Amino acid sequence: MSKKPRFPPKPRTVLVALFPGFQILDAAGPIAAFEIASRFVPNAYAIRAAAVKAGVCASSSGIGMPVEAMSGQRNIDTLIISGGNGTGDAMRDGKLAVPIKSMAPRARRVASVCSGAFILAQTGLLDRKLATTHWRQAPLLKRLFPRVEVDADRIYIKQGKVWTSAGVSAGIDLALALIAEDLGADVSAAVAREMVVYAKRPGGQTQHSALLDLESARFDELNAWMRNHLGEDLSVERLAKQAAMSPRNFARAYAADTGTTPAKAVERMRAEAARAALERGGAIQEIAQRVGFGDSERMRSAFVRLYGAPPAALRRTLRHA
Repeated sequence: MSKKPRFPPKPRTVLVALFPGFQILDAAGPIAAFEIASRFVPNAYAIRAAAVKAGVCASSSGIGMPVEAMSGQRNIDTLIISGGNGTGDAMRDGKLAVPIKSMAPRARRVASVCSGAFILAQTGLLDRKLATTHWRQAPLLKRLFPRVEVDADRIYIKQGKVWTSAGVSAGIDLALALIAEDLGADVSAAVAREMVVYAKRPGGQTQHSALLDLESARFDELNAWMRNHLGEDLSVERLAKQAAMSPRNFARAYAADTGTTPAKAVERMRAEAARAALERGGAIQEIAQRVGFGDSERMRSAFVRLYGAPPAALRRTLRHA
């Protein structure tokens, strides 16, 4: 008996949802990653872009991308919602959230890039889930959607079938993770090499300045003071005294204004200072004491949590970079 002929696997359909004013790299980054993956594994992905109306959707740069209409889309494997400056208008319009909410239960995965998390949150798909977005928009996401647990330090987060990613270029990190889940880490790494990016980024969004992230008209002066006194006691009680507030009121007000707790803010400032010191050189234990961690083990735990790598490994990466 002759064997049955083997047919190529059916490609996984990746649909990138756009809106007027989308950030072009939010869409182009993942599209490029999936396209390159299909070079290594033929027929792996079929990539489409869609918006509320078919035609050409203009990005925030003015450059347009041809799109299909969201209505009528079928057999979607992975649905990715782009972010961008037009996110607010897209939310107020509300027309994009309707097909996304309808399509999501039928898709194997749903993901957002950057501020696309706001549109996912608008549909309720992020309720009671851990999610991330662009670090600058994280406090707003938390205020607008209190049922979403926002982590501003992560490059991407997976919660069941729902994925969210950080700002702009993090869409590439997200796509590489999705490719690894589908085709394996070796293929994902090959795609990363082709794109000349990290297969897995060694740090998180905390690579940006903690002071910029914690920008707050009410606590800017305190944040600057904290940054200049990292080696001292920076407990809530000490910070509250510096701010002339009661500890309880201070902790609540600080978290509301900056989107993070005082303790996490101090940890991030110390980690940022230690990271810079590591790049310049110096003993890890001495740096840990100087920036206020007290000992190298506490600093190591903070680095793994914030940057995804211990100080020694991160120092090697920084030196090579």
